[in-house]
Amino acid sequence: MNPITPMRRLPFRLKGEFISLNDLLKVSGVCPSGGAGKAMVATGIVRVDGLVELRKTCKIRAGQVVRIGGVEITVRGAEPA
Repeated sequence: MNPITPMRRLPFRLKGEFISLNDLLKVSGVCPSGGAGKAMVATGIVRVDGLVELRKTCKIRAGQVVRIGGVEITVRGAEPA
């Protein structure tokens, strides 16, 4: 029997209106570079709001949830100025 690995949840606070999906994967530490993020998206293993996302640089905005493997990234809006 394999133990169940819990989902690792990472909050992410935007600095602007959006972040590109491949950049989000990089800055969240899911992958080492934007290029590696693009490769992950291309394989079809990244989900945005529950749906497979194949657009490598799609705009991720506040309120969206990105999942890849056992990692869930919850995107929050930028701090008010």
